[in-house]
Amino acid sequence: MNPTATPRARRAHDWIVGAPRRGGPPTVRLFCLPYAGGGSSAYAGWQEALGGAVDVCPVELPGRQTRWRDPAYTRVGPLVEALASALTGELDVPYALFGHSMGGLVAFELARELRRRGAGLPRVLFVAGALAPQLRRAAPDIHDQPDRLVVERLRRLGGLDEEIVAEPELLELLLPTIRADFSICETYEHRPEPPLPCPVVAFAGDEDDEVPPERVAPWRDHTAAGFTLHVLPGGHFFPRTARAALLTVVRATLSPCRS
Repeated sequence: MNPTATPRARRAHDWIVGAPRRGGPPTVRLFCLPYAGGGSSAYAGWQEALGGAVDVCPVELPGRQTRWRDPAYTRVGPLVEALASALTGELDVPYALFGHSMGGLVAFELARELRRRGAGLPRVLFVAGALAPQLRRAAPDIHDQPDRLVVERLRRLGGLDEEIVAEPELLELLLPTIRADFSICETYEHRPEPPLPCPVVAFAGDEDDEVPPERVAPWRDHTAAGFTLHVLPGGHFFPRTARAALLTVVRATLSPCRS
């Protein structure tokens, strides 16, 4: 995570950033939510890979990259309320949500918040390496632990570049946001609501010890419109290492939205 990264375009009151899309009006928007400690750059290259008909919208949460001076949220409720308000002007075309790890939880609660507001619902909810919301977390809470334990946990998951670890001042700058993101996940309390009326397409890594496929599969309970689970090679950060395979599924799933 680079707090000084500056993508070229910002929209939705700075909640959406990324490279400008070329071509005419999009037929579908894909809002992409990052993993804990991650930023919009996690979705670099997705616009080019998915083509001009899809408007790839990487979401920049406060406390990182282009918004690193803004306080990070520590609870999912206030976060999705603010995000839902910011996206109001972006829901004029069909859209889908994609979230990796923590981002899957945020995407899920965002879809439910938009439903409560009577806004248009996503055509598809994509979740990758995300624990099904109704399951208890197996790992102990880390957001209020000493710095070394927080850093070690993120390194073990593969979500912290070693060059950042080697720069104490940069790491100190990032730790409040990392803690805040862990807090979002660790303080989350699932509240039952009717299943979403959109398909859920889930991804899991076959070597992901943090969220193995059997803890992703229960996402099927949150849709009334069909569930698919794709198990891809890799650990918790398989969206990086198996990106081509993942994007092939995303592209094929979004195709009906573009017709």
